[in-house]
Amino acid sequence: MPLTAPANPEVMNPIVTSSHAETRPTVPTGHHSVHFASSDLMVRTLGPQDALLRILAGVYPQVEVSVRDQELGLDGPPAEVAAVRRIVEDLRGIAHKDIPVTADTMEQVVTLVRGGRAPATAVSRASILSGRGRTIRPKTVNQQEYVDAIDGSTIVFGIGPAGTGKTYLAMAKAVQALQAKEVNRIILTRPAVEAGEHLGYLPGGLSEKIDPYLRPLYDALHDMVEPESIPRLMEAGTIEVAPLAYMRGRTLNDAFVILDEAQNTTGEQMKMFLTRLGFGAHMVITGDTSQVDLPRGTASGLAQAVEVLEGVDGIEMVRFDSSDVVRHRLVTAIVDAYDTLRPETGRGAQPGRSRRGR
Repeated sequence: MPLTAPANPEVMNPIVTSSHAETRPTVPTGHHSVHFASSDLMVRTLGPQDALLRILAGVYPQVEVSVRDQELGLDGPPAEVAAVRRIVEDLRGIAHKDIPVTADTMEQVVTLVRGGRAPATAVSRASILSGRGRTIRPKTVNQQEYVDAIDGSTIVFGIGPAGTGKTYLAMAKAVQALQAKEVNRIILTRPAVEAGEHLGYLPGGLSEKIDPYLRPLYDALHDMVEPESIPRLMEAGTIEVAPLAYMRGRTLNDAFVILDEAQNTTGEQMKMFLTRLGFGAHMVITGDTSQVDLPRGTASGLAQAVEVLEGVDGIEMVRFDSSDVVRHRLVTAIVDAYDTLRPETGRGAQPGRSRRGR
């Protein structure tokens, strides 16, 4: 089932004119085939209505794909044929693990291969949570590193652009830990930088004042916990959602604590937060050092913490980039486009990471 028009014979053969013979150089071609153990595995790999073939046709238009029995034939420029083969084999490996191959999965694998990154089958893809009609699992190599770091370290920093799953995966791990009785409570916090943390100047009661700043945390929580149980858990103190200012003077024992939007903390606030760590507690700090909303001249506590704490035993730094974005494909394009502005806007490079490509 070819996805591209057959090669024009006139392009591949010498062209003879009435006056002289002219040879047009041929384009090197390569051939690979990918075999499937069963037609069922092939169908699950290609997706509904051969969705994968349509995606490949758009990304690699010079590669001709043919389907014969339980085999895909690939013809075209050698480098592109090799890339398509890797994509198909990677997705075949995912389908072989009985993991659904969705359009999002396909786009993620294509992005990894085009970026020269490790294949998605390097991700264990073990589920973190299953419930409410969805399964939450890491989808990229960096996300898997992040989950592994949370499993193995007391304090983990997740640094990178929006949409990379930093907060979402951290919350999934927090709920998992609570369900396994590894911790007694979950504490979710972020700095209310838009109000300068001076919430007393805002109208309404405490809940009305802080809700706009904490809404993203509530949204993620509703994806993982039955909505009707959330008020009961919050009333019992099992789940707490509060602005960073409310962490002062506390020692957080047997808790899974997540600090979101940490780039908007000052150095003093970050130190205050980190020193709340108690026995049996885990902390995950997430943020994007390119999106600092602090007043001009105020250093980001996240950037400072990465510089000061990198290499400390029990603390791990995991960096994400645009290839980890799991939102709409345009989000990846937008992140990449804005990344090109960083040197001109004085943001510079982001702090380094201690874990990469293990």
